Amino acid sequence: MRSALLALASLTLVAAQPAPVALDALLAETPAPTLAAYRLFTDAKATQPNSRVTPYTLNTPLFSDYALKHRYVFVPPGKTIGYRASGVLDFPVGTALVKTFAYPADLRVKGSPERFLETRLLIRKADGWAAYPYVWNADGSAAVLKKAGARLDAGWIHSDGTPRNVRWSVPNVNQCKGCHASGEAITPIGPKAWNLGATQLASWTRLGLMAAATGVPKVPAWDDASAPVAIRARAYIDVNCAHCHTAKGPASNSGLYLEWDQPDRVAQGLGKRPVAAGRASAGLDFAIAPGHPDASILVHRMESTEPGIMMPELGRTLMHAEGVALVRAYVAGLTP
Repeated sequence: MRSALLALASLTLVAAQPAPVALDALLAETPAPTLAAYRLFTDAKATQPNSRVTPYTLNTPLFSDYALKHRYVFVPPGKTIGYRASGVLDFPVGTALVKTFAYPADLRVKGSPERFLETRLLIRKADGWAAYPYVWNADGSAAVLKKAGARLDAGWIHSDGTPRNVRWSVPNVNQCKGCHASGEAITPIGPKAWNLGATQLASWTRLGLMAAATGVPKVPAWDDASAPVAIRARAYIDVNCAHCHTAKGPASNSGLYLEWDQPDRVAQGLGKRPVAAGRASAGLDFAIAPGHPDASILVHRMESTEPGIMMPELGRTLMHAEGVALVRAYVAGLTP
């Protein structure tokens, strides 16, 4: 009798375990029609990550109209992430980078109810990365594939107490390529060693997700007021600009290369004249005029919300006031 009860208890325990992440769906040639089909989460609302689906944060995230972002990484069993001190980490085939965009009802209130808008997946397949957008329904119970993108109205109470509204743009698959292009391939933007930090990478190593990381660059978060302005601003510019402004990015012909570890002052934009001086330059002479934010094309384009002038071109409709203030302070402190 006791043996029978133990056997029944064992079967019940096995039955209670959630099915693992659907690696076959991640690696399939065509994307799944719903986010739930990948089994990255154990609940329909995508708040409870499955085994080996690990939440992570970035020191300096890409600005996206003040939306909150919930990030997760899945690494298949038996595989590990390879460490790179520069550039994006070496993620193995089968990796999924998961990013859910959401607005809280009130940015001032910790734990304020959130509305999920979309979840974007970057999946590392045998022939490279693939990007897919999944849009959440009105009650937040399911997210479905929208390869053609979508437009959503969203609102929240901002940190200053004012109501804000935005017409949220879910990118289509080609627009995903526009931001994530590196040569002919797609690549992630944010998960670089310096932007994840030594503590988080050490945690990934303990979890068996990653090979040991040594010599991780120490770069502060963009909003860490105790750290030097210049290094914070360079980190902010890297995340928001360098996915295009790099030697293999869509803006490679500009000669403006804005990676955090770019050593060349002219390539960084200091005293650099634009390749094309159209209306987007506002008649200004230099990408960055050291000591003069108002004379700097970079600042002008960050402050604009006009299509054809604003930078980045995609992913925002609002000006990031705090980010612009940081970059202004950085430029003001530069010397020729």
